[in-house]
Amino acid sequence: MIEAWYPLLFGLLSAVGNLVGGLLVAYRSRLDHLYLNTFMALGAGFMLAAAFLEMIPQSLKLSESAPLFLLLGYLLVHFFEHSIVPHFHYGEETHPEELGTHGVEYTVLFGLLIHTFFDGVSIGSAFLVKPSLGVLVFVAVILHKIPEGFTIGSVMQSKGQSPKMAIAGSLAIGAATLLGVIATLVWLKLAVGLCLAISAGVAIYVAASELIPIVNQERGVRWALVVFAGVAFFWLSEQALHLAGIE
Repeated sequence: MIEAWYPLLFGLLSAVGNLVGGLLVAYRSRLDHLYLNTFMALGAGFMLAAAFLEMIPQSLKLSESAPLFLLLGYLLVHFFEHSIVPHFHYGEETHPEELGTHGVEYTVLFGLLIHTFFDGVSIGSAFLVKPSLGVLVFVAVILHKIPEGFTIGSVMQSKGQSPKMAIAGSLAIGAATLLGVIATLVWLKLAVGLCLAISAGVAIYVAASELIPIVNQERGVRWALVVFAGVAFFWLSEQALHLAGIE
């Protein structure tokens, strides 16, 4: 079995990505949307490739119930982010009036806590299957971690919260990621195939229903090419791991 500190280390690095996003909000008035959208476009392509080419096939090998849990993962995030939580966009929040009344920032935080918990489940379950899959899933996760941290920090500040609260929000969602890794290693490891299937559903939702629509708002073919570059990045990463002897 893979040493436990590997997924814990990569889970911690993912949490740091959330913190970086929160710090950018707290100490800069704006982040150039070009950089943020590039992360989201690359992340969307990489996540879709990881889900369809590795996570789903591996989960099907481990469990016949994988398709059901794949759908469950997709619907679970949709439920928490668009039924309980008011609709919000990744990136800088420039329309706080659309979020509703005071205190709604905490319901947005709750939705992101659920999502980032499953980021951790994704990393933990992938490492339990094989190290190369763990690394690939980590890359898929880390590419959207800064936008996640930036989002919660921006929502906090747009609703009148202090920069410290923006940082606290990003720390909370980072901690949820690490908690997801720990929960998978301690309690969920006997159902790793089902965890991987749920994680694949979550990844498809985040990429196709959250990130791609934001990228599609930008004009020009170059953003579609960045998404394709994310897919190519996945393939190159897979080949590099194979050449390095990491299976």
